Amino acid sequence: MIQSVWPYLAVMLLAAGIFPALERRTGWKFFSVFPPIVLVYLSITALAVAGLWQVTSEIRETQSVLIGQGVPVLIFLLMVNCDLRAIFALGPRVLAVFFCTTVSLFVAFLATYLMFRNVLPAPDGWQPLAAVSGSWVGGTANLVAVKQAIGMDDNQLALALLTDAIGYSFWVALLFSVAKLAPAFNRWTRARSSAELVVAEVRATGPVTGDAVLLWLAMALLATVGSRWLAGFLPASGMISATTWTILLATLAGLVVAHTPLARFPGADRISSALLIFVVAVMASQSNFSGIGTAPLYLLCGFTILAIHAGVMLLAAKLFRFDMYLCGISSLAHIGGVAAAPILAATYSAALVPVAVLLALLGYILGTGFGLLMATVFSSLAPAF
Repeated sequence: MIQSVWPYLAVMLLAAGIFPALERRTGWKFFSVFPPIVLVYLSITALAVAGLWQVTSEIRETQSVLIGQGVPVLIFLLMVNCDLRAIFALGPRVLAVFFCTTVSLFVAFLATYLMFRNVLPAPDGWQPLAAVSGSWVGGTANLVAVKQAIGMDDNQLALALLTDAIGYSFWVALLFSVAKLAPAFNRWTRARSSAELVVAEVRATGPVTGDAVLLWLAMALLATVGSRWLAGFLPASGMISATTWTILLATLAGLVVAHTPLARFPGADRISSALLIFVVAVMASQSNFSGIGTAPLYLLCGFTILAIHAGVMLLAAKLFRFDMYLCGISSLAHIGGVAAAPILAATYSAALVPVAVLLALLGYILGTGFGLLMATVFSSLAPAF
């Protein structure tokens, strides 16, 4: 049994690296159903339940520091890749589709919670749904950020990740399968196809060197320290804590850097991808499978959210004459993120790939705020027990 920090960290790093390496080297379709990040979480949780390590005071303190510092660092590095000028240059039609998608998800999450709030576990059964809402506008990093900001119990993270992964996998398969219906859909909405839409390519980065890794980590840590210091001067409440302010300020700092010459320095995207899966591994090491029996209820909530989202998007497409390509890309940019949306866009038209990337990056910017908004709404509507 592991009782000291360094062997514990070795296991975390090994688990965080082995599944992404397998996916990259093998290309197994299994990973399209269960992404590496979900497998990392489940495997680490299983090892924790099996008692591979004992949560000593030293390990507990290490977990707290890694998560408390790692999440703002991660958010900062993710935001560095988001160029708001390129996003707004897409034009009103594309941004209108994105806005309607966000509104449809707000309606879907709110309606679903009102339907199921009396059967969700008390008193904080709404928290996994709030965390998933952050992911289904942004990505897993936003889910983690929302989880930290609202103080969600580590045991509920498994429910959120499972709902996120299965719902996402189903939605990807559905959007790919209905692509052939685009001509009929566009005739129904009287929309013109967006396949000819062209935007500037997202800037490419050079090779990632060791000095780049060290410099980005230094900047991210400085941004986190500064955000935590400023958060101490801002008002806190039951929902907006110092941790929440730290995450929001780190987001703002990353967006500021994204519009400076520093953003052309390579490495932020690679580091953030690796850091994300490591942070999830550390979180998993704190939890167990208690409460997993409620997973079917949360999966039902997830599918209900997707059904309502689809219905609202159909109504918006008919009302505003949106075409299927933009609706599908915007939906997957929210629910699937930057990894899945460009793949769907490429099956439509190569010209739409940069659009998918930019919309997914916009989702990353808004995801944490959206999740915190849903958390505020859910907590105000939660039944009294």
